[in-house]
Amino acid sequence: MTRWRYAAATDIGLVRDSNQDAIHVDEGLALVADGMGGHAAGEIASLLTTKIVSEAFRDTPTVEGLSQAIQEANRAILADAKETPEHFGMGTTIVAVGITTEGDDSASPTLFNVGDSRAYQLRDGALRQLSDDHSVAEEWVRMGRLTAEEALTHPNRHQLTRALGVEDELHIDVVSIEALPGDRILLCSDGLSNELSPEALARMASAPAPLDEAVQQLVEAARAAGGRDNISVVLIEFDEVTVAAVPVKKTFRTAPPALAGAPRAGAGRHVRRRRFTWRVWAGLAFVGAVLAGGVAVVHWYAYSSYYLAPDNGMVAVYQGLPNGVLWYKPVKFLDTTYPVSQLRASDQALLTATITEPTLATALRYAAYLHDEWQLTQPVMPTTTTTSKAKG
Repeated sequence: MTRWRYAAATDIGLVRDSNQDAIHVDEGLALVADGMGGHAAGEIASLLTTKIVSEAFRDTPTVEGLSQAIQEANRAILADAKETPEHFGMGTTIVAVGITTEGDDSASPTLFNVGDSRAYQLRDGALRQLSDDHSVAEEWVRMGRLTAEEALTHPNRHQLTRALGVEDELHIDVVSIEALPGDRILLCSDGLSNELSPEALARMASAPAPLDEAVQQLVEAARAAGGRDNISVVLIEFDEVTVAAVPVKKTFRTAPPALAGAPRAGAGRHVRRRRFTWRVWAGLAFVGAVLAGGVAVVHWYAYSSYYLAPDNGMVAVYQGLPNGVLWYKPVKFLDTTYPVSQLRASDQALLTATITEPTLATALRYAAYLHDEWQLTQPVMPTTTTTSKAKG
């Protein structure tokens, strides 16, 4: 059996003009969602996610149930963005811990993660990060292309490689949590983890104080450090905990829909008469396969990346290489909601020269990042909204 106590808070910070984070916590599920997208669309994506995931998990509190709930939220965000043009490009991260049941009815904590919102485990004052950031910089750290220190200041550190609401195919990291009674789990948006060092997080999150006081101290410290983003914190502490009999550590992947009209196995075998020998047919098939393979490779290469460029005063996302490849020319994929005039002068110059990104997700994230950097240069009145909830 697994039981926990919890406290949570979300705060707008000192710079943003809206809070696009959303949180949910109860006796069986805790999650943080950090929304992204213009015109408050990120707020819609994060709220949709918390509502759909919490309700679906209540009905099916299993590893598969929570994974499917997150996939359902992804589909709902995509559908809403398709129906409402001003919501196009919205998305959200999610980091969640659910008390999942197994075949023997035992209940153990399991972590689910998409994006760069984080999960930490605290024991005896020590802090350990449980989740992997799905960002360009952190992916490069794992590949050995960057050091952890270089990633802290890299310009691609805010660009996500995974998020809900970006693509039909979604990859969800799932891992069982091995915990002891008294351990704490900290879930947070990057508005907290970007402002405070791991040492500060460990000190405040593990302080021998009521959970709601620890949460408020974390929020206030992030605001004092700059409050450049929305700040969301969920802190849980285990009273009892059961470790999964068969621990899970995998990435759940939603399969893309099958292509309509695919040829059936064995189609065409009724043709018996041949005007050529089998060797001729084999040779023709080989040549055809080589040509088709070459065309497929060129097509894949030509449209395997995205880039940002100006279009009629707006930041637009194009698919393909800026100069094209052979007869394959880049195509405009979508217009973002960000005017070019709402970028810093240096970023406008970069945009004119085109900014290449490996995926649609990173292109959208980087466009939002450029606009956010411009917003930081604009004078705003600080506004604060803080909520907290504690149990036990």
